[in-house]
Amino acid sequence: MIEWKVSTTPIKLQSAIKMMERRVLEIHEGKQNELIWLLEHPHVYSGGTSSNDSHLLVKSKIPVEVTNRGGSYTYHGPGQRIIYVMLDLKKQKKDIRKFVWNLEQWIIDSLKELGVISGRVEKRVGIWVNPEGQQASDHRIKNELKIASVGLRVKNWISYHGVSLNVNPNLNYFDNIIACGNHGYGVTSLENLGIIKSLTDVDRVLQRKMEMFFSE
Repeated sequence: MIEWKVSTTPIKLQSAIKMMERRVLEIHEGKQNELIWLLEHPHVYSGGTSSNDSHLLVKSKIPVEVTNRGGSYTYHGPGQRIIYVMLDLKKQKKDIRKFVWNLEQWIIDSLKELGVISGRVEKRVGIWVNPEGQQASDHRIKNELKIASVGLRVKNWISYHGVSLNVNPNLNYFDNIIACGNHGYGVTSLENLGIIKSLTDVDRVLQRKMEMFFSE
């Protein structure tokens, strides 16, 4: 059984990581159910295991915190839906590549229901949209914008960390970094694309679509 949890007030990044690590251990020991946790973080620049300090373009008053997830620096803040997935990959045949594909497809299908065509782009991590409305599919095209980032950690075949989806954050905060190490590429949000949805609206779609990829 997969449990869902929605936090209605922002959770500090390090507090969330401690909670996830505790839950991962409890899932591994059979003491707790798998969990999908939907939340927001206060303003923070979050780095992963591939972080490069040259990707921090300016000194900011916003805290910078390095974590143990995969990936480079990104921004988290109000208006961004954080989707942390504490799932047992033994139930996914221990296929990490397939698990990541399912995670991406879950977001792609959810965005489609919300009115946004999105997709993967070769050699770039995350979920992308084409500002001209065409599905992102060719790494040679230079005008896609990133709408969701993916960064994971796996311990004892239990995943944690997950996805950050831009619903209606202040995108100006991304100007201070090279987001996820993607030189020359910008970011977008549902709001920036003209899709006005609340986090609750997005949550409903995510929960409905999740069953296609992660239900037991």
